[in-house]
Amino acid sequence: MTAVKQRIAMWSGPRNISTALLRSWGNRPDTFVCDEPLYAHYLLKTRAPHPGADEVIRSQENDWRKVVAWLTGDVPGGKRIFYQKHMTHHLLPEIDRGWLDRVSNVFLIRDPHEVVPSLARVVAEPRLADTGLPQQVEIFSLVRGRTGRVPPVVDARDVLENPARQLRFLCQALDVEFTAAMLSWPPGPRDTDGVWAKYWYDAVLKSTSFQPHRPKNDPVPPHLAGLLDEAADIYRRLHEHRLGQ
Repeated sequence: MTAVKQRIAMWSGPRNISTALLRSWGNRPDTFVCDEPLYAHYLLKTRAPHPGADEVIRSQENDWRKVVAWLTGDVPGGKRIFYQKHMTHHLLPEIDRGWLDRVSNVFLIRDPHEVVPSLARVVAEPRLADTGLPQQVEIFSLVRGRTGRVPPVVDARDVLENPARQLRFLCQALDVEFTAAMLSWPPGPRDTDGVWAKYWYDAVLKSTSFQPHRPKNDPVPPHLAGLLDEAADIYRRLHEHRLGQ
């Protein structure tokens, strides 16, 4: 395994296990983690009505150029690995994509049949863009085109059904040594959590490991059937590249 410093950008949509993965990587002694570093810029530009939006904007650097400089600069804390949890929709069109060449891009996906009903409970009229999938496939295609290689794709269900197996696959794809420290973590908040943790992270704050996958059979509202079909089509395109199949 390489000893070269790594910057890992994990691209996810909402209603996924992205924060549990943040805990997993954050429990490695060689890794510094950051939580949605482009969120403040996203909120400042879109004025999306998210809980605590003004507090988020005040808490983070909101100039994307300065954020990108930090993400691609020295790994904080003298660590070897810089794990970055990103939401795909935070990468707004005006943000230059050139910096993606300087990080290892990974994609965390989840079946829209589980995402859309959950999303519909918090977003009154969700759009396809709210799933993060169109942005995710755009970033995936860009990275694949630039590198000539298929970047790693991780499916949330696979991780929950067998965390050790999937994390080994992921570490291997990133040329990082797997450690069992990634499979469990102490409960409670972290200094690296975003200030929005109090609105979104209740379950994760109580967690100490990945929770077993439990199939969700919540019905999709009839008026969202078309949205689900579109999301499922994009998901399938990414799912065919997932690790460990």
